[in-house]
Order: sequence, then C-alpha cells, then structure tokens
Amino acid sequence: MSEITIIEIGDTIIVPIQVELHDRSARKLQEDILKKIEVTRAKGLIIDISALSIVDTFLGRLLGDTAKMAKLMGTETVLVGMRKEVVITLLQLGMFIKNLNTSPNVERGLTLLESLKGKKEGVRWPTLEIIK
Repeated sequence: MSEITIIEIGDTIIVPIQVELHDRSARKLQEDILKKIEVTRAKGLIIDISALSIVDTFLGRLLGDTAKMAKLMGTETVLVGMRKEVVITLLQLGMFIKNLNTSPNVERGLTLLESLKGKKEGVRWPTLEIIK
C-alpha cells in the first residue's frame, strides 16, 4: 500500500488521493486525516479525488463520515475534483452525501473553504473611514 501524503498549509490540510483505495487503506487514510487534524488543530480540510475514476459506496460513505468527524473537531471540509463519472455512479447507487461541501478544483475549494471558515469565525468587514 502506498502512503497518501497529507499536506499542511497554514491552518488547512490538503489530501490529494492519487491512487485507488481499498477498504483497509481508506480506513487508514481516515485515521491519518483525523490524527493530523488533532495534532495541527487545522480549521480546513480539502480532499482532492480528481485522480479517482471510481468511488464506490464504501469510499463515498467514508468520505462523508470523515467530513462529519472533522466538523465535530472544528474543521470545515471541501471535497474537490469529483469527475462526472463518479457523480453519475454515486447517484445511480443512491449515494447522497449530505452536508458535504464540494468544488470543481483545489483553487476554488480553497476559496470556498476560506468563506466557510469566515462564517464560522465571524467575517469582519473593513470599515470605511472618511478622511478630511
């Protein structure tokens, strides 16, 4: 089994899944992600599945559960890079991952994540000062 690199950038963790995962390796990845959140106190998690051509019901459920667990730990999650084949398969299998934020790519996922973290922490808008 090849290890999946978990990248830490600021208060965000990025997990690019580049290989097909079997049940055991998917569970190990979930444990590794949660351990990383615990150690780093990350506020954001991006899971990139753009390299995956297949997401079965087990992996779909595991991704949803990982997002829920991360949320309980104070971390917002965005799933990025879902291919149309994956979306079609999940819908055909009746899989609906409720309350999971998605985005087409990492860049837009980071933007969404910042917005979600801002809502959570309270967005502060700059005040307009009139200088005379």
